[in-house]
Amino acid sequence: MPTHREAIENSLSGVVMEQMPAALWRHFPVDDQDPATLARAVIAFQKNYEYDLVKVTPASSFCIKDWGVQDFWRGDTEGTRDYTRVLINDPEDWGRLPVLDPRKGFLADQLRCLQILVKELSPQTPVIQTIFNPLSQAKNLVGKGRLLVHLRKYPDALHAGLKIITESTLRFIDAISEFEIAGVFFAVQHAQHGQLTQTEYLQFGRHYDLQLLESCQDFWLNMLHIHGSEIMFDQVVDYPVQVLNWHDQETSPSLSEAREKFPGAVCGGLQRIQTMVLGTPEEVRAEAREAIRQTGGRKFILGTGCVVPITAPHGNLLAVSDPATLRI
Repeated sequence: MPTHREAIENSLSGVVMEQMPAALWRHFPVDDQDPATLARAVIAFQKNYEYDLVKVTPASSFCIKDWGVQDFWRGDTEGTRDYTRVLINDPEDWGRLPVLDPRKGFLADQLRCLQILVKELSPQTPVIQTIFNPLSQAKNLVGKGRLLVHLRKYPDALHAGLKIITESTLRFIDAISEFEIAGVFFAVQHAQHGQLTQTEYLQFGRHYDLQLLESCQDFWLNMLHIHGSEIMFDQVVDYPVQVLNWHDQETSPSLSEAREKFPGAVCGGLQRIQTMVLGTPEEVRAEAREAIRQTGGRKFILGTGCVVPITAPHGNLLAVSDPATLRI
């Protein structure tokens, strides 16, 4: 049997294997407030299910908490936290953001988490670190309902903030490159037609996204996550990454359609709620077979379109990495 790394490498190169690689990831609420505890939770999850890559999922606030935001977990089944204090109240506040030092505060905590993971996991288990794109970070700094107001009414101020966020994130990426990780999971949240126009995304999203992804080119396994519905697939399909992940069971394009436009591997095929939470292992296997059929078993990683809810049954999680599920 190939190692986890070999399974992913074979998938990226287009080798048709007897068994598809698979990967699921989830939040670890409460545990994600301490770097060592988060690392232990991630390690325990991986030991239980032996997926072919480990996607590290800290709370979304990890990258902006040093600017002063506050958040709280209120029991969301995805494990996400609610923001209780935002930082940006006036347009001028964007330009007052300091560039963050990745070796201090909450960013340094995440470095500590990665240090533990790469020390305790096998070198043959690829680890990828979540990076939220600058516009996603800006949303959580100003508040979800106010981002579009600033984008359309105070664009210059928002651009000033996005430049600072980008520089801070570049420094964090430089810091994580010192660890033996495989790459980044680059999360994009606003490439949706229901949120922005294409021109707006090009100016406020893509422009900064590409700066960050350029700094990730020394990694061998970078995955782009396109969050949401009615996504701007054509506007991001040329991003320099090895894997694309989106809510393929909830929004277009399908896996087979995406394969025609993207030369790398696609990750998906499983419904997060209907199948992984409410379904059975048999339904997991049936959905996996359909995904393998769509992709022909080439350049494909079985997974979900986003985080697996923390309520997903143990048996369904096991079914995803079961060799019987993954055989062509």
